[in-house]
Amino acid sequence: MSQRTQPVTDTDAFLLGHAESHDWEKAAEQCLQQIGYIPPSANLGFLYVTDAYARILDTILEHLRDETGIQQWVGTVGMAICASGKEYHDSAAMAALITTVPRESFRILPSMERQRDVRLDGLDAWLQQSSCHLAVIHGDPRNPEIPELITQLAERLPGGYLVGGLSSSRSVYPQIAEDITGGGISGVVFNAEAPVVTALTQGCVPIAEQHTITACDRNVLIGLDDRPALDVFYEDIGEILARDPNRAAGYIFAGLPIPGSDTGDYLVRNLVGLDPEQKLLAIGDLVEKGQSIQFCRRDGRAAWEDLRRMLQQLKQRLRGRRPRGGVYYTCLGRGKELFGEDSEELRTIRQELGDFPLVGFFANGEISCNRLYGYTGVLTVFV
Repeated sequence: MSQRTQPVTDTDAFLLGHAESHDWEKAAEQCLQQIGYIPPSANLGFLYVTDAYARILDTILEHLRDETGIQQWVGTVGMAICASGKEYHDSAAMAALITTVPRESFRILPSMERQRDVRLDGLDAWLQQSSCHLAVIHGDPRNPEIPELITQLAERLPGGYLVGGLSSSRSVYPQIAEDITGGGISGVVFNAEAPVVTALTQGCVPIAEQHTITACDRNVLIGLDDRPALDVFYEDIGEILARDPNRAAGYIFAGLPIPGSDTGDYLVRNLVGLDPEQKLLAIGDLVEKGQSIQFCRRDGRAAWEDLRRMLQQLKQRLRGRRPRGGVYYTCLGRGKELFGEDSEELRTIRQELGDFPLVGFFANGEISCNRLYGYTGVLTVFV
């Protein structure tokens, strides 16, 4: 392990390094220089790399282990990654966050690829020591059981709450859960000894009132409010888009309100097809008769407003405490697509909450509580 020469007095500090370079060793060295002195007590690291490094993530991980002495890491790959006030799009980049947390406050979650795998064998005794747990998890977007795995894991953890995201890549989809893994969900779970505050921001805004699904077949909407589903959809999106529904692609979405949510949260799902003759509309999720639905649009202005709302509410919940560190998982459809090219989404977080060590990535789907979201940002800070 190399010796870094910038001592810190707070052994509980989160230490951050992030860099970009076509040469991964140069990027890693820049990260380590930014991190500086590594306390001997440091025992957990978060590592995110862009997909330019996806195939050599094992090499990068081993290098950082050797240089830091930290053996327990979690992380994954993204088509873009982020750090404090900075986004890395379309480049070879990495971001590493290391910290010291109480030894008994966390456990690494091994990869779980099928619903039958959510047994958490060996963690039962530890889990029973605390009544609330937060898991930071990463998932493989190619696994069709991911939504059920998320739900089951949240139920399996006493007082369980999940945050995280699905890996995004143009090549392979590795995850880190102490070692390189993948194919399912993996990550790290914390108990009450590691206090956190977490919040979610939506990237869409409803365009009309909620409707009741009165007839459906799996993911196909047949009737809304006892009327043909496509007729209701056309009325909600307006005459101009209704004349050319192809223009609604990537702009109009289906929103599934979450029952009991006190913040009006909803799951955003893509529109995947329509049948003008039978007046049917298909969306990217299974639905049930009696369920509520509303149509929404991706809107940069609304996304800005909701991001600031979320940050202000989170600041109030912090009650004057400064975040020690944090992780942020945001949708590939956000970032420069909604906020602009100059890392505006991450800069806004820094402007509202201060400059604290933060890492994360742009995901294929975001995880909050016990659900898989889309077009959202999920921020978790350690206090």
